[in-house]
Amino acid sequence: CLFLAGAPPDPARAPTAPAAPPPRALGPHSHGPASPDPRAESQGPSAADCPEERGLPADAVLTPLKDALDACRARVQKQVCDDIGRRLTVLGDAWAEGKLSAPVRKRMTLLVQELQQQQWDAADEIHRSLMVDHVNEVSQWLVGVKRLIAETRSLPGVETAAEMDGSAEADPGQEN
Repeated sequence: CLFLAGAPPDPARAPTAPAAPPPRALGPHSHGPASPDPRAESQGPSAADCPEERGLPADAVLTPLKDALDACRARVQKQVCDDIGRRLTVLGDAWAEGKLSAPVRKRMTLLVQELQQQQWDAADEIHRSLMVDHVNEVSQWLVGVKRLIAETRSLPGVETAAEMDGSAEADPGQEN
């Protein structure tokens, strides 16, 4: 039973959920745009029911991050790499235990895509948005992801966006 966004729900036809708590007595919400009964929305697909949200495997995010860490190991201090590795383990455990919300999982997937495409500024922006919007959920491991972005970005042979556009000048030490 679907409700149209413009039509008020018919209480006689609304599905009843026996375990659902009664609506809060905050007064009528009939002022403003009409919306479906909130209980009806809970009957529809949730983010957890969408395959792209529920089925995001941790490995799709962790494997590229671990690959980036491995690429850094030759040039970055062992202690730094070990710390990043520990934080990635915390991320993997939280993901596997279902402790990460769908928005965090989705943003991490996007962050990894940007990292793989060497879009450093976009990856940094996603990192910042995660830190601002989900600090309690990500604070234990996102610092490691930020450090990994910075270290990967500084690897030799990694092009910046300006270099890929051809707008950067050649290194003075590199002669033709």
